[in-house]
Amino acid sequence: MTWYAVGTAVWLGVLTSISPCPLASNVAAISFVGRHVGNHRRVLLSGTLYTLGRALAYVAVGAVILGAFQWLALSSGDVSRFLQRYINLVLGPALILIGMLLLEMLGISFSVRLAGEGVQQKASRGGVFWTIGLGFLFALSFCPVSAGLYFGALLPLSAKHSSQLLLPTIYGVGTALPVIAFAFLIAFASEYVGKAFNHVTQVEKWVRGVTGIVFILAGIHYTLAHVYGISLLG
Repeated sequence: MTWYAVGTAVWLGVLTSISPCPLASNVAAISFVGRHVGNHRRVLLSGTLYTLGRALAYVAVGAVILGAFQWLALSSGDVSRFLQRYINLVLGPALILIGMLLLEMLGISFSVRLAGEGVQQKASRGGVFWTIGLGFLFALSFCPVSAGLYFGALLPLSAKHSSQLLLPTIYGVGTALPVIAFAFLIAFASEYVGKAFNHVTQVEKWVRGVTGIVFILAGIHYTLAHVYGISLLG
């Protein structure tokens, strides 16, 4: 495991969190977490439990997919050769597609929402630990960008580094960082919440665009190197 892999998992999580579709669910989560604005401890606990719920969801989904992938690798009799043959072949095209999604070049639009207003209302009537379930369901509400980043970038990275627990957990924490940050603001400086949210929404397009370009360039490099045997780095 390298710091590069950990840093990439964090970045993918943060990028997911500020993308339009996941950001909408995080806004709903912030409203839910901040409903006890006068109780600092309860607000911070809710933010932490929401983060835990998201991390658990990504770990659970990743464990199923990576477990099946690992079984296929072991059944092939040579794990390293299997990974080199399939992960590197898939990674390049996947990065290009994810970059195109981030740059809105594909025109794909879909969303899978598991936590509607009814679920949020039930959670609000329950105790603070309902926030775990809300985070879990919000994490499974995929749209093109979040699905691309998780299935196309995070899971291949986790498979490459044999990390079924750590990298999905770090990614899950990354996707909840805005909620954690706003929980602190709500608890200790609620007057800054509106300003902070405006900064997040303004920066999102720029960050997404730069990352999309980097993904496409990295994908082209991986595709040329591992599919066509052409190395741009000599």
